[in-house]
Amino acid sequence: MKIKEGIKELLDEKFLQYNTKGFIENDPIQIPHLFSRKEDIEIAGFLAATIAWGNRRSIITNATSLMNLMDNAPFEFVTQHTTKDLKKFDDFVHRTFNGIDCTFFIRSLKNIYTKHNGLELAFSKGIKPNDVDVKNAIIHFREQFLRQSHQKRSEKHISDPAKNSSSKRLCMYLRWMVRKDMKGVDLGIWKSIDPSLLCLPLDVHTGNVSRKLGLLKRKQDDWKAVEEITGVLRQLDPKDPVKYDLALFGLGVSREL
Repeated sequence: MKIKEGIKELLDEKFLQYNTKGFIENDPIQIPHLFSRKEDIEIAGFLAATIAWGNRRSIITNATSLMNLMDNAPFEFVTQHTTKDLKKFDDFVHRTFNGIDCTFFIRSLKNIYTKHNGLELAFSKGIKPNDVDVKNAIIHFREQFLRQSHQKRSEKHISDPAKNSSSKRLCMYLRWMVRKDMKGVDLGIWKSIDPSLLCLPLDVHTGNVSRKLGLLKRKQDDWKAVEEITGVLRQLDPKDPVKYDLALFGLGVSREL
């Protein structure tokens, strides 16, 4: 796709505007920023990203509540909890994510950390030598995550790009864990996945902005659209294409288009 004149300059400008510490204050990414231990960061980030749909203030409030229920020590809680400890999550709810889903997620995370060397490997092990993005990483993670016994209802909270889901929240989580720059918004604690493989966390807002800018032709916000828009963003920055997520978000929030 030929990119319109001035688009790269606009996106670079907006990236610099929104890629600041101030962004963290009003975004769910503040939850993993509460921690310094790698495992705490990645677990807190994963749970915050899992419930990251709807009003941002509600997301932050409920993600904070989750951390409190885990005694603000997510790794220790995940790996050492008892069945009795999980009872306190019975009343947790964020939109359609409830206590049933929550306790399953904690049990599955325990399995990943105690038997499969943690979340980073659960994703990175799925990447094949010729992969151009993180699709296979997400698919591999999903398959491993769902091996623990669970109710069918919980599967919808781990989206599947193999079924053409945009997998917005998992792409956002990977952005948080993999991207790293001097501004410190994204945490960049995972070194086994190259930032060039990341995909845009596509939702209705970034999708609409991308279409208005002429960067995305596909009308549905699905995985095919993710591949299309991320491919265009790689023309702008092959090594770090999803940095423009912050720019597209900013343009959507400011309603400049």
